[in-house]
Amino acid sequence: MDASKEVVFDLSGKSAIVTGATKGIGRDIALALARAGCRVAATGRDRSELDSLAAQIAAAGGKCETYVADLASAADCAAMAESFCALLGKVDILVNNAGLSFPETLLDLDVGHWDATIAVNLRAPALVTKIVARAMIAAGGGAIVNVSSNACMGGIEEHAAYCASKFGLDGLTKVMAVELGPRNVRVNAVAPTVVLTPMGTQVWGDPAKAAPVKARIPLGRFALPGEVTSTVLFLVSEAASMIHGETILIDGGVNAKLY
Repeated sequence: MDASKEVVFDLSGKSAIVTGATKGIGRDIALALARAGCRVAATGRDRSELDSLAAQIAAAGGKCETYVADLASAADCAAMAESFCALLGKVDILVNNAGLSFPETLLDLDVGHWDATIAVNLRAPALVTKIVARAMIAAGGGAIVNVSSNACMGGIEEHAAYCASKFGLDGLTKVMAVELGPRNVRVNAVAPTVVLTPMGTQVWGDPAKAAPVKARIPLGRFALPGEVTSTVLFLVSEAASMIHGETILIDGGVNAKLY
């Protein structure tokens, strides 16, 4: 299979909320959901980038609602979720994608960076899901995907807060699945390795830096945004109707390799 080719799903008539939708994986997911037929509700911190996303979706014949929010704020999480639930009327899909990282050693840990990372990467998915899942349950069900990282599988140098948040998100996904499954809301997570978004390419574009990391990946390369997006769309589709409470690794087999 050509990894650069998009896998097509039909999600016509559904509505989807995507957090952290202005850049990278989140933007790719929002665009793919729109192409699949979803009415998309996108949130991020930058108004101009949200407007750009909405215009791109509209130019392709889709519809995108937007809401500027900083998910480090509990109040913004609640206001955004409540606004989108009211606007959409029925929410079928939630993708908790927003995330951030401040690489630094544990010995140099900044408490502000720690708090912001946990707030956005772990608390925000809980707070947003609290509100959106209620709307899903009232409408008969839905599907939620949390965007994690293979940092939920082991320690990474200079990523104490990030790893802690992703380990926590993995646990939160399990609890969501246990509590929401009986109410017909499916919950899963995806956990990619390095993804070659524009930012990922900037960070990992140096072959000397990338080579040792790629050497640990049996497929020998990093992931493309579409490979994460296609997995997300699969998980929210009827093709994954019996997949629940799982964290799907998109890592080229790195966690299959013991030594």
